[in-house]
Amino acid sequence: MQCDYFDAGRCRSCALMGVPYAVQLADKDERCRRTLAGAAPSVSWLEPFPSAESAFRNKAKLVVGGVTGAVTVGILDADANGVDLRGCGLYEQPLQHLIPRLAAVVDEIGLEPYDVTARRGELKHLILTLSPTGEVMLRIVLRSRRHQALLESRLTALQARLPEVSVVTVNLQPEHKAVLEGDTELVLTEHDDLAMPVGGVTLHLRPNSFFQTNTTVAAGLYRQAQAWTRTVGPAAVLDLYCGVGGFALHSAQAGAPHVVGVEVSPEAVRSAETSAARLREDHPDLGSVEFRAGDATDVDALDRELLGTGRSMVVVNPPRRGIGPDLAGWLEGSGASHVTYSSCNVDSLARDLALLPSYTAREARLFDMFPQTSHHEVIVLLERESHSRPSDFTTAAARS
Repeated sequence: MQCDYFDAGRCRSCALMGVPYAVQLADKDERCRRTLAGAAPSVSWLEPFPSAESAFRNKAKLVVGGVTGAVTVGILDADANGVDLRGCGLYEQPLQHLIPRLAAVVDEIGLEPYDVTARRGELKHLILTLSPTGEVMLRIVLRSRRHQALLESRLTALQARLPEVSVVTVNLQPEHKAVLEGDTELVLTEHDDLAMPVGGVTLHLRPNSFFQTNTTVAAGLYRQAQAWTRTVGPAAVLDLYCGVGGFALHSAQAGAPHVVGVEVSPEAVRSAETSAARLREDHPDLGSVEFRAGDATDVDALDRELLGTGRSMVVVNPPRRGIGPDLAGWLEGSGASHVTYSSCNVDSLARDLALLPSYTAREARLFDMFPQTSHHEVIVLLERESHSRPSDFTTAAARS
């Protein structure tokens, strides 16, 4: 991938820009294999799942700078001045076409950019999420409600100019600190969620819901987990850190008769419940699917009885810090026959696997969510020794 912004020194976010993509992918795969060698010495590594080199991001998080009527959209430099990156090639093509038009609409409306140095102004960020359907969610992050009435009065004109934008919200972030968004979300449009088809499941994203920034690779990740679920054939699946329900709903679609997801964000749980209800409309034979708002690390609140004594699975997809010793200890005593662990930090994954001596890593695979950077996603299937059937997992790569 070639980038004029990188070549000119205006943006260095893509630290691997210029490195051939095949080399990037091989280096990430080698790093993950090397890091897990001690904790998972007998694991079988599947072929890494690649991404497109460019035009892969479904989300744009744009810092707004400049002045009223001539905004910049992109990042801030070291002096907190706006750097315009509206032509960034990382975004999927529909976003690349939308961003310059959105910036023009912001200029026409007259929204006042927030000046970090002077601590005045209103518009801080523009956050865009693109669905494979072509529809877009636009979140406008403001310091206060001062521009809310203005936006409401111009909403019809905004959507006429930007017809792909089906959801528009105002997020209030009043604090002067490097935080992308605040706790208050005001939905301006009739629709308040974005339908995101991923494989055979449509996820319904609410404004505060997290979703992977690379839709194609996320679909591959879910398919891999789903293939393992089909092979294991668990009676129950407990999905911790379930987010909007991606792993949980793919597990249910794979035939798991009882699936429970746990997520700390009530908004994400609402998204997951909506997605489950819509999925059941198309698949009335779907098993039991339940989502609960709660902390996945609160081991005292987790349902050990759900896992029973037969073949059962726990899915974990934690933040970068990993699951930690308390949850690892709970898993050790849980009776779950299998664990699917999806990680964005192979170092914390290695530490956590060392805390799970009752389990053997059977298969692992790198998913390259973030080309041009060293970031990675790796998924591992663990099996408790008492349930060992190694031959089950010799053809998972072909099925995923």
